[in-house]
Amino acid sequence: MLRQTMAKPRRQPLRGPGYMFCARSSSLSVTEELFLEAAEYGNIPEVRRMLEDLPDLNVNCVNYMGQNALQLSVANEHLEVTKLLLDKKNLARIGDALLLAVSKGYVRIVEAILSHQAFADSQRLTNSPGQAESHDDFFAYDEDGTRFSHDINPIILASHCHEYEIVHILLMRGARIERPHDYFCQCSTCSDNQKHDSFSHSQSRINAYKGLASPAYLSLSNEDPVMAALELSNELAVLANIEKEFKNDYKKLSMQCKDFVVGLLDLCRNTEEVEAILNGDAESRDSPEPFSRQSLLRLKLVIKYEVKKFVAHPNCQQQLLSIWYENLSGLRQQTTAVKILLVLGVAFGLPILAFLYWIAPSSKLGKVMRGPFLKFVAHAASLMIFLCLLVMNAADRFDGTTLLPNMTTHDHPSQLFRMKTTPFTWMEILIISWVIGKIYAECKHIWLQDIREYVSEPWNILDFGILAIFVTSFIARFMAFWHAYSAQCYVDKHYTNLANITLPFEIQYFQLARMNWMPSDPQLISEGLYAVAVVLSFSRIAYILPANESFGPLQISLGRTVKDIFKFMVIFITVFVAFMIGMFNLYSYYLGAKQNDAFTTVEESFKTLFWAIFGLSEVKSVVINTDHKFIENIGYVLYGVYNIIMVIVLLNMLIAMFNSSFQEIEDDADVEWKFARAKLWFSYFEHGGTLPVPFNLIPSPKSILTMLLGIREFLCRLPQSRRKDNPQDDMELSKLRQKEEASVEASSCPTQYQKIMNRLVKRYIIKARFDKDNDEVNEGELKEIKQDISSLRYELLENKSENLETLVELIGQLGEVIRAQKLN
Repeated sequence: MLRQTMAKPRRQPLRGPGYMFCARSSSLSVTEELFLEAAEYGNIPEVRRMLEDLPDLNVNCVNYMGQNALQLSVANEHLEVTKLLLDKKNLARIGDALLLAVSKGYVRIVEAILSHQAFADSQRLTNSPGQAESHDDFFAYDEDGTRFSHDINPIILASHCHEYEIVHILLMRGARIERPHDYFCQCSTCSDNQKHDSFSHSQSRINAYKGLASPAYLSLSNEDPVMAALELSNELAVLANIEKEFKNDYKKLSMQCKDFVVGLLDLCRNTEEVEAILNGDAESRDSPEPFSRQSLLRLKLVIKYEVKKFVAHPNCQQQLLSIWYENLSGLRQQTTAVKILLVLGVAFGLPILAFLYWIAPSSKLGKVMRGPFLKFVAHAASLMIFLCLLVMNAADRFDGTTLLPNMTTHDHPSQLFRMKTTPFTWMEILIISWVIGKIYAECKHIWLQDIREYVSEPWNILDFGILAIFVTSFIARFMAFWHAYSAQCYVDKHYTNLANITLPFEIQYFQLARMNWMPSDPQLISEGLYAVAVVLSFSRIAYILPANESFGPLQISLGRTVKDIFKFMVIFITVFVAFMIGMFNLYSYYLGAKQNDAFTTVEESFKTLFWAIFGLSEVKSVVINTDHKFIENIGYVLYGVYNIIMVIVLLNMLIAMFNSSFQEIEDDADVEWKFARAKLWFSYFEHGGTLPVPFNLIPSPKSILTMLLGIREFLCRLPQSRRKDNPQDDMELSKLRQKEEASVEASSCPTQYQKIMNRLVKRYIIKARFDKDNDEVNEGELKEIKQDISSLRYELLENKSENLETLVELIGQLGEVIRAQKLN
């Protein structure tokens, strides 16, 4: 054993931290070391002398860190040294030097490097180190991965560093950031990269998106930076939900794009510029149509992508407020009492106003009625009237019904009892008219917009559910009435008096009191569905609450709470079903042998556990009348664990979720409320839908005229389309011509919108530079000052040495003259 121990080789001592770099530095000569030192410290005279006097000098020699003279001079911002080195042929690692200058923000050095002949091909600016050829030493510095990733090129790096001037220079030279392929792309390039190194592939996508989302690149590379930023923001938000591992990175970039759009809006100085951002085209308001209103296409996109800070910005809110009080500009300065009186006047005079608008929609009153504010008031008043009808429909039963469940009544001897309960009352007919009008409005809404946009709005889903339940209730009620009417027709045909007459069962059923009706009776189903629809109808009031500053945040918190409940229900249902089935399996064999029927059936198990959440179930629910203590003890344990999990754990977790959601809304209540209010306002900005329910069911002369004009236009186009041999080709050619004409016009004369965007981008860049210049002087800037002083010192020493040489020459010449005079 001792011999084996002594035979082991001696352990080598640990090497110092410089071991990994010594291989490179050991091959340097003294001249090369002096050359690298002169380039690093900006010794211009020494570098010039060595380049001129030593033709065999290796200008591509590297130090222990693998940096050559060009990289050292660029890293220390020695412009003159860099220019001297760039004049040499066969210079290596120019691409690395450019990346280094871009990362440092040295604009003059970047311009000097770009003037090198190596960048005559603009493809050099687009290719990254990973795309360079293996034998090419253009990007040799990154072979060890010590500074930049292999997928970083100059334009991406400049965008990452927010260097506006460098980005502009690179864009002018044709550099562009290539947009990454779709995440699910199955092309050969994406498949190969994914198989070779999935992590590097994902990192390259993130780096590309970081460049695309940079304010510098967005503002300088796009004719419409607002649209580009919004689309990119939505794309990044979608990727955040797909690539979960990089979710925070994508969400941060998405927020960066949104902040860029908000920053442009903040720099607007007049209404024209605000309208340009909201509409996408400042000239869209100059529409030839009468009573035209701004399109607000960009605002619609902003609301869709939930850029809440943009919508809540004062510039945007002021513009929305002016549109909201269209044709009623003086109402903004009125007191709250005046506004309340106006609302009450519109509510009580709604039928008269609707009739006047129906007769003369283009009159002055029609213009006012078409305004968003009065349109909102009219629709809100219609909703309140509908809710009042629902309340008044049950007014005859407020003090209790006089017709008990075991009683029947009739108006004449041959009348069946169900003919008293199934017919629709005049109040219910009014309710049906409101429902039909709402169905028509919803169908028109779906027709005018994409079905996916309609489904994406929760309020539309609620409306659809309410209308579906109302319609089902009315259909069931009509079926009950039809069956009763058919039975009544049979009675009227065969009998004159029903006293002491035995009717067939299918006819006698309609004479029975309510308590004897079948559970599946259509009238019972109708009444149950009607009750659910009434409850949901009152919840529709929450839709108009964001119009008020006090109730708006509460409504938003309530909506967020509902979302939390849906998330919580997944865990809740899992635990509830587990204990319900478990307790049912335990006690299903003891039906009739317990103190109550709890857990003996699935229904009883559900009821017991549900009401146990609210403390309304008794402990004796687990007690068995027999002497089966083991089963009873298991029941006690399961029931106790259920109460602990549901009441103590899950319910408190739900309360904590409510508190968290409420606190999130409360912390940013102003932004949340203004965003919700803008969504509410925007739904009334669109044309059409002026008449509320149920007045929209009556076709107005305007709608009839529009329909006739549309039919005439369709009939006029039909013969022309038949004459054409290839109508589709002609349409495509006309579209192409229009695009070409538009592109020519845009290139020759920029639109007003483009001029406004250029102004805003210039202001944004100036502000970004000003903010950057106002930063405190950091350690890097102090180092640059020291390097400049060092370069100046070497220049002064050179001047001093030149002066000394000149003085020596003059003294020598003077001595020769003196010696010549002595000889003479």
